[in-house]
Amino acid sequence: MSTDLMPNRYKPGEANLPRRESELIARRDEVLGASYRLQYRRPVHFVRGEGMWLYDPDGRPYLDFYNNVPSLGHCHPEVNAAMAEQAGRISANTRYLEPKLVDYAERLVDTFPNELDRVVFTCTGSESNDLALRIARFVSGNEGVIVSTYAYHGTSAAAAAVSPNLGDAVKLSPFVRMVSLPGPAGVPESQAADFFEAQIRSAIVDLNRRGIGVAALLIDSIFSSDGVWVDPPGFIASGVAAVREAGGLVIADEVQPGFGRTGVHMWGFERHRIVPDLVTLGKPMGNGFPIGAVVGRRAPMDQFGATSRYSNTFAGNTVGIATADAVLTILQRDQIPQKALAMSQRLRAGLEKIAMQPYGVRAIRNAGLFFGVDIGLEGSPAAGRRAMALDVVNAMRDDGVLVSTTGANEDSLKVRPPLVCQAEHVDLFLASMERALISVAG
Repeated sequence: MSTDLMPNRYKPGEANLPRRESELIARRDEVLGASYRLQYRRPVHFVRGEGMWLYDPDGRPYLDFYNNVPSLGHCHPEVNAAMAEQAGRISANTRYLEPKLVDYAERLVDTFPNELDRVVFTCTGSESNDLALRIARFVSGNEGVIVSTYAYHGTSAAAAAVSPNLGDAVKLSPFVRMVSLPGPAGVPESQAADFFEAQIRSAIVDLNRRGIGVAALLIDSIFSSDGVWVDPPGFIASGVAAVREAGGLVIADEVQPGFGRTGVHMWGFERHRIVPDLVTLGKPMGNGFPIGAVVGRRAPMDQFGATSRYSNTFAGNTVGIATADAVLTILQRDQIPQKALAMSQRLRAGLEKIAMQPYGVRAIRNAGLFFGVDIGLEGSPAAGRRAMALDVVNAMRDDGVLVSTTGANEDSLKVRPPLVCQAEHVDLFLASMERALISVAG
């Protein structure tokens, strides 16, 4: 496992930068907290975005194949218009009657299975997971939370305490148990479900024995931070059943796989043929505007709401709701998930063609337009694979294409472009990746 909190980052002195950027970095370092980090060895400096593209101060375009936040593309004009129109009228909170709030809530829950018919709005994915954990702990009467071994679920105190991805310095809650995934463990797909269930049941036994009990299984249904381990569909179902048997709730973190990214389904958990108790939303919900939500079953929502108050000044504000409503309208009207699925098939075919060459692509995994691409020659040490993946990412950055890495060893490319990418964008990405691999493999 990589011990660097952000391997693909700028390190002072390792790159010759133009005066404009070096002076800006110096000013930044004098005023921003040390927890901030700049991505890429040579930081990128952007002044505007449009669709699939980001532009630096000199007008150079960069193709964005990493950013799942603006899922409809940067600065989508229809989304921006809805945002501006509402901001020009009123920005109010959920304590006042507002028909658009109810209209959007009805539209949103209609995209979920019938069992999930209540929604509470938040501002971010971190807030969503924080609230979902509160609900699960209240309803179950237990404290234990089960997560995958390299999960990331947010940056609030509660979410960070269940996010092993954040590094050893961020202490996990003593009530957390981590479970291995069958893919990284090398378990064949035919045994994946049994392996995952055994991991879950072992965690349950330990939590019960220590008097902690199980409050929740919290999973990102695409396991993005673990390296994008998506297959076989349904492998988590028996583990989900085991958690429910033990009195826990199932929380599906859809901040990354949700809103049609997997192509076939609106929500990532649907690939696994389960219905969670709570679903957490964020990032792409507002195409960049900070809005999130927890969607859930009525019973736990009612139990929690009867004795606990949750609302905040900005969660579900009218500007955010108008923005999210525009995003959902465009997704459905323009059949964005279906088009994204077609582009994912083109991207998959191109990656498989590259993998046939001796460049060092070991494996390709994806669900819709969310890919994990393992980099490094077979049999090479972990450090060598990680170094090669980072070299590829930075070579592509210099070529004007943006991706990054993921996984415990950070040797998998994380490829998740906005859902509006077209064939020409896919082809540009593939050409850049092949050039980078040839350059790095040398």
